Amino acid sequence: MIIVENLVYEYPGKRALENVSFSLEAKTITALVGPNGAGKTTLIRCLAALTQPFSGKITISGFDTLENPREIHHDLGYLSDFYGFYDELSVEQNLSYFAWSHGIPFQETQLKVDKAISRLQLEAYRSQAAGTLSRGLKQRLAIAQAIVHEPKLIILDEPASGLDPEARIHLSALFVELNQAGATLIVSSHILAELEDYCTQMLVMREGKITDFQQIDSATPTLIYKVTLSEPSEHYLIKLSALSNKITILEHQANLLTLQYIGDDKNQANLLKDLILLGLPVTEITQIKHRLQDLYLGKKP
Repeated sequence: MIIVENLVYEYPGKRALENVSFSLEAKTITALVGPNGAGKTTLIRCLAALTQPFSGKITISGFDTLENPREIHHDLGYLSDFYGFYDELSVEQNLSYFAWSHGIPFQETQLKVDKAISRLQLEAYRSQAAGTLSRGLKQRLAIAQAIVHEPKLIILDEPASGLDPEARIHLSALFVELNQAGATLIVSSHILAELEDYCTQMLVMREGKITDFQQIDSATPTLIYKVTLSEPSEHYLIKLSALSNKITILEHQANLLTLQYIGDDKNQANLLKDLILLGLPVTEITQIKHRLQDLYLGKKP
């Protein structure tokens, strides 16, 4: 859906993007991460056809962002790092105006506005002027504006900024819902623990360059288990050879085994039973998952 080729952008005295190239499939949720000053916001603005790069090319759903910005904007939901609504208008009026600006017919506007208000839990503030909302409510309104026209591509810059913990949990569920409905999302955030709740892949930027691209949901093709025994683990290495078609011993020390396990859901359910039948004195077994922070920092579980 998105193809970026050799993108370059410069500010006075600084190159913000340096030969950035990548491609993203439709119906994915991409975490765009990196330190401050890495070029994430500049890249986002180029993807949103709001900033013109010095060189390079971006194609979204077959449209060039430089040649066809209006076509890009029609199916784009964009949340910037500042609010873009009218303080004097109510929540409902802001959303209605934004829907109309995206070409939503008048007869369909109310339905879409009601849906966006419900999705962001703004029912109680429907008639309140946007300028009187709290910081967190303004953020929710800004997200509602980004999705009111039900775009195919949604780009969000720090969407959880200013939200309370409950609202952040709700937001993660909303992103999954939007993705399951067919939307493609790109989310830039410094809150890695929340990104891992819904993102399917991770794009890492450093100093204006793409330094890593990983599939989060397939980063661990097999499962890793930590198994604690009541006796030294080395006593049971020979017995574990009976499960060599299912497991690989990655590490053993003291009373701890680290196993890589291969098998479908049914076989995974039988792993503990297999270990017990072999006579291993198992006191604890824990599945170790890659955390997004570990992937970002290049750590292994």
